[in-house]
Amino acid sequence: MIVLLAITQGITLILLVAVAAALLAVARQVGVLHERVAPAGALTPRQGPAVGTPAPRIQTTTLDGDAIEIGGALRPGARRLLFFVSAQCPICKKLIPFARSFAKAEGIELVFAGDDDAARQARLVADHGLLGYAFVNDGSLGRAFAVDKLPHAVLLGDDGTLLARGLVNSREHLESMVVSHESGMASVQDYLKARLAKPA
Repeated sequence: MIVLLAITQGITLILLVAVAAALLAVARQVGVLHERVAPAGALTPRQGPAVGTPAPRIQTTTLDGDAIEIGGALRPGARRLLFFVSAQCPICKKLIPFARSFAKAEGIELVFAGDDDAARQARLVADHGLLGYAFVNDGSLGRAFAVDKLPHAVLLGDDGTLLARGLVNSREHLESMVVSHESGMASVQDYLKARLAKPA
């Protein structure tokens, strides 16, 4: 009986050591994968204004009829996020709550923009609780920033500088715009180029 108990405890100890070794191996592999996997970031189009340059200055009006200047100076330290959406874009509708919570968490002024039928956009505003936000429905704004796919976001600095822009399909893409600006990278493409250029 004592021999059987000793054998059972020995086998249990060996199994525990094996499980601990397997967990360490998995943890190491997760770390390696984390190093190798590129971040998911907003995809910056090649055409249009470059990050780091002054944004196009556009005088326009919101759906409510209020005048608004895009690309002009903001209060010191402020940032503005232009979020291009359409009432006919399902991904846009899904991302609106994320854009709102992200802008609130980061202290960024959020302005919605689009180029669609005004009645449809007004319904989008009502259906998604956007009455407290400026909504610009002006095709010239999208053309100025070379918006060709939706949803698209543009981050502007307090002096009107274009800090980041790109196609966004998730909250992570929105967050990457702030991270890329803070890290000095214009886009996720620049980040990947810098990583590939580093010697292994």
